[in-house]
Amino acid sequence: MNTVELIQCKRDGAALSPAEITWLIDQYTDGSVTDYQMSAMTMAIFFNGLDADELAAWTEAMLHSGDVLDLATVPGKKIDKHSTGGVGDKVSIPLAPMVAAAGVRVPMMSGRGLGHTGGTLDKLETIPGFTTQFDPETFTALLARTGLVLAGQSETLVPADRKLYALRDATGTVESIPLIASSIMSKKLAEDLDGLVLDVKVGRGAFMRDMERARLLARTMVDLGAAHGVPVVALLTPMEQPLGREVGNASEIVESLAVLRGEGPRDLTEITLR
Repeated sequence: MNTVELIQCKRDGAALSPAEITWLIDQYTDGSVTDYQMSAMTMAIFFNGLDADELAAWTEAMLHSGDVLDLATVPGKKIDKHSTGGVGDKVSIPLAPMVAAAGVRVPMMSGRGLGHTGGTLDKLETIPGFTTQFDPETFTALLARTGLVLAGQSETLVPADRKLYALRDATGTVESIPLIASSIMSKKLAEDLDGLVLDVKVGRGAFMRDMERARLLARTMVDLGAAHGVPVVALLTPMEQPLGREVGNASEIVESLAVLRGEGPRDLTEITLR
């Protein structure tokens, strides 16, 4: 196969085959396809999209670009929550320990800042000594022992997404619905979950500025989960203004702790408990 021909194919609005997509993702993961070539491909996808078959193949190729967690030895239901991101969106930080305290196992794999939104990992790493990198064995053992792990992607877990995530942030292709959906769902499907809750932000402070695009993104991710046997529930929540009173990695940690003490701002507390 030829990378330039695949870029031209997508540029001209034609569909890529599953074999072509798998080859492209594998070659990009191992470095044979360069960042500038994948930048051209993601821009072609930004303008021309991916049809349902292409999106399924793209997500599957990313999912299997590295290791997949096996949490079969961890007792109980394994449920994660993920937000599409917004200004001051820190819900995952107080929500995860609340859910874990109720007996649900929460294997939460989070990302860094993307576009104008802050990343959960960046916020957590303002805590002195806080570690977010674990190999699969340590991740599984911690989840079994504590019921909650807040972590980033390991070197071997969905490496294609780790590269594409940074590339999209640098090339103006963050808002592409198929690229958002495949990025989120490839990571979540790699967690061996029993269920997933999605918080799809809508408004001026989110990637989805209008309700129509937000519903499309939510439906796309719900369908990807169903195709892999993972129940997914998506909530559409407003992001017309910052969530809570604090914006900034360290200050958002402080505000998250306030929520856990029952002293947080009303809007953040209400969405966390919803």
